[in-house]
Amino acid sequence: MKLLIYTHKITPRVKYVFKHVCTRILGIQIEFTTVVEEFIAHQGLKMSYAKQPLAKELFIQSNDLLFEEGISDVEVNIQPWNNTKCFFSVGSKSALPFDIFAASFYLLSRYEEYLPYVADDFGRFPPEESIAYKHHFLKQPVVDIWAYEFKKIINNIYPEFVFPVKTFQIKPIIDVPVAYKYKYKGIIRTIGGTLRHLITFNFSEIYNRYIVLFKLRKDPYDTYKWLINNHKKRQLSPIFFFLLSDYTTYDKNINFQNKHFVSLIKSVADYFEVGLKGSFLALDDVQILKTEKQRFESIFNIPLTHTKNSFSKLKLPLVYRNLIDLEISADHTMGYVSESGFRAGTCTPFYFYDLDYEMQTPLKINPFCVLDFVYKKNKNAVQNICKLIDQVKSVNGTFAIVVHNYTFSENEEWQGWRKRYTTLLDYATS
Repeated sequence: MKLLIYTHKITPRVKYVFKHVCTRILGIQIEFTTVVEEFIAHQGLKMSYAKQPLAKELFIQSNDLLFEEGISDVEVNIQPWNNTKCFFSVGSKSALPFDIFAASFYLLSRYEEYLPYVADDFGRFPPEESIAYKHHFLKQPVVDIWAYEFKKIINNIYPEFVFPVKTFQIKPIIDVPVAYKYKYKGIIRTIGGTLRHLITFNFSEIYNRYIVLFKLRKDPYDTYKWLINNHKKRQLSPIFFFLLSDYTTYDKNINFQNKHFVSLIKSVADYFEVGLKGSFLALDDVQILKTEKQRFESIFNIPLTHTKNSFSKLKLPLVYRNLIDLEISADHTMGYVSESGFRAGTCTPFYFYDLDYEMQTPLKINPFCVLDFVYKKNKNAVQNICKLIDQVKSVNGTFAIVVHNYTFSENEEWQGWRKRYTTLLDYATS
């Protein structure tokens, strides 16, 4: 059974956000009409989205945002509602006290990231600039929470309608900026590293380097077998992202042509999906990104599907347009590096909406809500991350966590993270 939606104007924004809230989150197929007579005659699920209801149907009063074009300085007044927050308040005739669809669109389109803001040192949109951070709802997937409140209203009016079953998922993202700490770095980099540690009297680092190079100990960043075994054990399907850039100030992986590195990527791909970690310079230069994409595809002889940006750098809409131009279909960069939470307000993958062109694009955005760096020295890491898992479980969403291969090296700065991570995986899969 489809939900028929009456609205006075069917815009790309309307179609985009209704598809995400109703179909991707709740599993309801939808149709639109602008014909009053067709809507009134319809006997099944139906709702109106306009300024005034037509009769006594399910009615959500509309804000103007979904009927506008371009970007303007939209007034956003945050109000408490149930156990969360909301904005774009509407009148008492509406089934909800706010326009759930306009508010969801504002967050999903990253409307606020097109407006002027103070960027961080890497040119990124910082969480402190977002309304979610300022008004304390960053830790909630509010779009999904709102959708489930909307579901309750539909259930009350149409109790005979059975919603499709949706289940919670966990999606680990394994970020590999440096495949090995000491191995396969080449003579010049090895000597340079040795001299640097001699100058600083860091003899333990020199010892660690050469005990690995003489094959007396495993490279600390070589955690791939451990990662593969622990995810297979729990029947999880992580995605590994490998950096294939040239050596630069920002990106210092081993040479992309190194046969041991290529063998590593292929061996991981025997078990799980792999993607490209776009280099720092590639994010502003589509030609560099194209070169790195070609390197990836030369290893597998199949088109590149998944990308994740170095430093989680994301400048809208440039970065996403570059991915679309190169026919890349999925990105995993939507999240913050200094705060956990839901940057786009959702824990359900969604499609990038280009506000300049007013169109939904084919690029699927897979948002993450936890990055290991945020909890690096946090004694309550497991407890705090479990709270986020609970938030996602409550709306049957996808919990995406980003960790690095070196997170599990058991080096001093990452001591105990193997146990923390397996505890989290067990909690999420229980």
